[in-house]
Amino acid sequence: MNMVLFFISLLFSSSIIFNFGIAEYSLPSTKSRLIGKNKQYVVPNDRPPLEEIARKFKIGLLGMLEANPGIDPYLPKAGIKLIIPSQMLLPATKRNGIIINLAELRLYFFPKGSNKVIVYPIGIGQLGTNNTPIMITNVSQLIKNPTWTPTSNIRKRYAEDGIILPQVLPAGPDNPMGLYALRLSYDQGQYLIHGTNTNFGIGLRITAGCIRLRPDDMEKLFYSIPIGTRVQIINEPIKYSKEQDGSYYIEVHQPLSTRESDDPQIMPLIYSKEFKKFLQQAEIDKELVDKTIARRSGMPVKINKIKLNPKNNNRKNIIKKVTIYN
Repeated sequence: MNMVLFFISLLFSSSIIFNFGIAEYSLPSTKSRLIGKNKQYVVPNDRPPLEEIARKFKIGLLGMLEANPGIDPYLPKAGIKLIIPSQMLLPATKRNGIIINLAELRLYFFPKGSNKVIVYPIGIGQLGTNNTPIMITNVSQLIKNPTWTPTSNIRKRYAEDGIILPQVLPAGPDNPMGLYALRLSYDQGQYLIHGTNTNFGIGLRITAGCIRLRPDDMEKLFYSIPIGTRVQIINEPIKYSKEQDGSYYIEVHQPLSTRESDDPQIMPLIYSKEFKKFLQQAEIDKELVDKTIARRSGMPVKINKIKLNPKNNNRKNIIKKVTIYN
């Protein structure tokens, strides 16, 4: 998006809040990571933009595009069936406080003393010097009605497009920080989890390094978080799990690009030692793994080998019937 148009949309778009509840899931046992279930949605005749549909189901825009490749994000065809990617694998880390996986543009919140997880789509830092860093930190401050003080780098970048930013933008409905913010103690405290004054940009790399939530999501999170809450930010485009019933799953997202010329759909993925070991299991179908890695749907895919019917052992025909939408 042109920087001028982007800035105007930040400052002057109204905060239309669509409150359709929250994406809340019961926590599985510690030996399981699979939560939720994918849904289908038929685009109505008025053809709402994909962002509006994503907002309704608490999904990020990129997540919808990963699950539905080739869809027109502005005017999806009426009657077409969309996949709502609301099934996922929990990140393989401590289920405590807030976990943010940059690669999937999701925030996981584990309320203390509960047996649930709440999942929020997020916007993250742009490519280049505005990347959101990996960290383990905590919430140091709860800020209601935050002001916005653009950094020197932000001011310089906007000045190159002829936009002179104010030294401080006061709190209120025109503030791109929204009405609520959580300051992280990492580094000099310049990174925040905050809302926005526009519903555009959730599920995209669009911020100056902070974590952005939709306004209604941020309000709910703000009133659920005590100071000192642990926050862990990771960057893992591949998640995987062996479930208690013997099912093997992998969930593959497009990796974050590091250069303007990168194509996240074909960028090579780095396999960790743990993932390589996971793939050595005899029950896993290596061909299906390769298809899933190439597809990068952002949804969990069961990758167990198919048990062949003795009357039809044509493996290629069976593989063709496997859907990676689960």
